Amino acid sequence: METVPKIPDHEITPPNVYFNRRSFMRAGLVAASTISSVSAYRLFNPARTKVATTTPLAGLQQSTETESDLMARGWRVAEEKTPESSVLSYNNFYEFTTEKEGVAAAAKDFSTDGWQLLVDGMVAKPRNWSIDDLHAISPPQERVYRMRCVEAWSMVIPWAGVPLAHILESVEPMPSAKYVAFETLFDPSRMPGQLTDVLQWPYVEGLRIDEAMHPLTLLATGLYGKLLPPQDGAPVRLVTPWKYGFKGIKSIVRITLLAEQPPTSWNRYSAREYGFYANVNPTVDHPRWSQATEQRIGESGRRKTLMFNGYEEQVAELYKGMDLTQHF
Repeated sequence: METVPKIPDHEITPPNVYFNRRSFMRAGLVAASTISSVSAYRLFNPARTKVATTTPLAGLQQSTETESDLMARGWRVAEEKTPESSVLSYNNFYEFTTEKEGVAAAAKDFSTDGWQLLVDGMVAKPRNWSIDDLHAISPPQERVYRMRCVEAWSMVIPWAGVPLAHILESVEPMPSAKYVAFETLFDPSRMPGQLTDVLQWPYVEGLRIDEAMHPLTLLATGLYGKLLPPQDGAPVRLVTPWKYGFKGIKSIVRITLLAEQPPTSWNRYSAREYGFYANVNPTVDHPRWSQATEQRIGESGRRKTLMFNGYEEQVAELYKGMDLTQHF
């Protein structure tokens, strides 16, 4: 593990950033400050909220490739996984609450029975998919990915799911389709955070079609070998490990192929702060804090942030010739 024992004060992200991004943004804080001992303890040792674990993910496919081959593909990382208890209890999911440590409790009764995912737009074969349908076309695979939040904290998570490319190929995109748009369920009766104005609802996201078809891009339906729990985006969410975590739209109900770039929720909120691409880039700071280092949840000390979150070898070619300070 590479840690940074001493960094300048201006590179230390304030505790508010970790624990409540909305409050941080509303307050307009610019300078970082030293983390208090209480806040530091909470950051390195997130509250182990009692949350129900889900059932095992049926049909989880075991890879026959060697560990070195999986690592070369980017499907595994040689880093310690974040404890499952932290992944289950430390979440950003504003549809339920802006409090990270409150999402699990707020979402505990969220039912996904009968879930349908519509894939439409510029495709030859639009279709509604159940979660079983997704698994039938491509048995769930495990991918151990880094996850880097724009707030400058990170995790290592064993996701399980279906490569998005398999789903898109099956609906036969038209040649003129250049982008893929995603939409979260909008149902304030089940997602009380949607009664607030913290964001424009429903949550929407987007990728270029070559990003969506990349082998690393996953529609996750599980983690830690179990069905995806509500607080982590049940029953299906997007995972693009070289991008900041807010690109990982949760509880998806619609995927639409388009000719033009779609709007995205955080870009709507502040285009200056949250670009469409949202690629992890330690050389391009957020306007109000540095992206050069990160806090791995459960660890003390900070790590240097890696270009494309450590997936440069796999994805850099997607952005060849682009100015990443403009297309951030």
